[in-house]
Amino acid sequence: MLTNSRSVMLMMSFAAGTFAAGASSKPRHLMLAQPSQGIPNNPLPLIIYPEVVPEEVEQGEQGESGQQWEPGEQAEQNDEGIEEHRRDLAQWFRTEFGRHGWPVSWHGPIYPYTHYHPNTHELLGITSGWAEILFGGESGRMVTVYAGDAILIPAGVGHQQISASEDFMAVGAYPPGIKPKTLGDEQALLEQSMLEIKRVAIPATDPITGGEGALTEVWHQQAH
Repeated sequence: MLTNSRSVMLMMSFAAGTFAAGASSKPRHLMLAQPSQGIPNNPLPLIIYPEVVPEEVEQGEQGESGQQWEPGEQAEQNDEGIEEHRRDLAQWFRTEFGRHGWPVSWHGPIYPYTHYHPNTHELLGITSGWAEILFGGESGRMVTVYAGDAILIPAGVGHQQISASEDFMAVGAYPPGIKPKTLGDEQALLEQSMLEIKRVAIPATDPITGGEGALTEVWHQQAH
């Protein structure tokens, strides 16, 4: 079930013409196959996994029902509960991503400028807040993401944080042993990057399920 704040953001996203991650609980695909100026993008679709965090972890934000606090104490306890919930989400993503072969490399906001990785796919997990992210460069698509969502970004697909809540944070993960190369919108590097992107292997399993899933259903089918 969507929280009130998430429902409001979904309505705002639809009104603005952006792609809202939480509009469905099923994985969603976003095609960004064509280059956009110096951003190569990728024929493999970007995959959005809405609300992948289990309900019991998500509900940690609400605190214990029936608990009584004095007014000042309640505010303090609420702040502590929210911070603990953020840590729980971050830890869940670290554990699950790592267990499925995607060790987490960083935790923080997303760069506020368009960038891409020509040598690796990237897996994002949203640990708190919400953000509007532009995928695919200037001619791409805006996506609104929320705490609990995950996004699989194909190698070469541009991404940029456009706006976000004050508490927005994400984790980023890559296949084992890979250090991502980060490039910007540079036309001179486009041809070389497109050749490098073609050499990036498609993972054998889905990063969320650890077996069959959106990645195997979409990426594997497209590769054959």
